Amino acid sequence: MAEVEKKARTVTGKVVSDKMDKSITVVVERSVAHPLYGKYVRRSTKMHAHDETNDARMGDTVTIQETRPLSKTKTWKLVEIVERAKEV
Repeated sequence: MAEVEKKARTVTGKVVSDKMDKSITVVVERSVAHPLYGKYVRRSTKMHAHDETNDARMGDTVTIQETRPLSKTKTWKLVEIVERAKEV
């Protein structure tokens, strides 16, 4: 019987830190309905991702993909830079 490959999760977020070597911190925001009142509330999650080429910069919008654990906190890798941050 052939093995069926699972498609890895991908999420889009904003880079909030690029100070580490070959690593970035990405904030992913999502909207969740409040259980009692029904109002949508913004929730965010910080994820550490592997950036092999040190290409992503702070403020960039990026797509990251789930991967095997690369360190204690890194389980995501950079797939693409969707939008560059505006230079000031």
